[in-house]
Amino acid sequence: MMIQGYAVMSPKSELTPFEYGLDPLDPLEVEVRVQYCGICHSDLAMIDNDWGMSAYPLVPGHEVIGEVTAVGQQVKNIKVGQRVGVGWQSGSCQVCHYCDHGKEHLCIDEQKQTIVGRHGGWADSVRAQARFAVPIPDGLDSSVAGPLMCAGTTVWSPMIHYGVRPGMKTAVLGVGGLGHLAVQFLAKFGTQVTAISSTHNKEDEARQLGATDFIATRGTDELAKAAMRFDFILSTVSADVEWSQLIDALAPEGRLCIVGVPESDLKLPAFPMIMYERSVSGGRAGAPSDTAAMMEFCAQHGVAPMCEQFEMKDINHAVQHVRGGKARYRVVLAN
Repeated sequence: MMIQGYAVMSPKSELTPFEYGLDPLDPLEVEVRVQYCGICHSDLAMIDNDWGMSAYPLVPGHEVIGEVTAVGQQVKNIKVGQRVGVGWQSGSCQVCHYCDHGKEHLCIDEQKQTIVGRHGGWADSVRAQARFAVPIPDGLDSSVAGPLMCAGTTVWSPMIHYGVRPGMKTAVLGVGGLGHLAVQFLAKFGTQVTAISSTHNKEDEARQLGATDFIATRGTDELAKAAMRFDFILSTVSADVEWSQLIDALAPEGRLCIVGVPESDLKLPAFPMIMYERSVSGGRAGAPSDTAAMMEFCAQHGVAPMCEQFEMKDINHAVQHVRGGKARYRVVLAN
């Protein structure tokens, strides 16, 4: 089977049309015809080999929405013609402790990702283990659902895993591709959510998304005045920040969860964490069950990413749009 896609042949190069063949479908896999696929900063990191695990030619794309066109012989939960999404993880070993306990995202076999060692969704078709092809509820629009498969589950899953509940005082650092979804989720959860950004430029938009308060950090003492306030803070930014101020902003037993990858390693003050039993945790895209629950929540509560759409043939222009920080807040390619 021959697939038409767009690939980079070397780090930081432009995407060019690329044809490649696929082996016979694995008994546990499904074939998905790509209708829409998002552009994520993780795709850019893979294009540039920032993480040292890219292999070229590389077809990026891991926020796929499409239609199942074929299923493996052992697949029972997915049917041909079904609308599904495929995210960063496209499979797991299915036998380790974590897979056996519904935590496939923590699988010890780290090679079953959509664009690590295999070609992704900036193409006609993509493959995944059937368990990782998440059904899309009827209430979700295919043209904006793609980013939920990465950005959405990345902010949703730690909220679920770390017990965020109604009435909590929460905060989101960064109102961008991840943060604008996190604000919506936390508001719909029934928490008092504060958006934190460098300036007040995004305040009106953050409040429209559900934020009840807003803090600007650049040249102000607004964050310092929020000391001891928050039960849960989600950091979605990819830059270095004043981590000590975020620790101080946590209430006793509060948690800072980091889902954006900062430029440098963290340097955290130990005493304020010990004194008030605060904690710092990582968060990432969840298991298929997490993503499926998130999709249902989005359909029921009207949560959706704000997306700009480009045609797949204009892929290099779209990538530069994201690289330049111009996306508001996610970019989706239409096939």
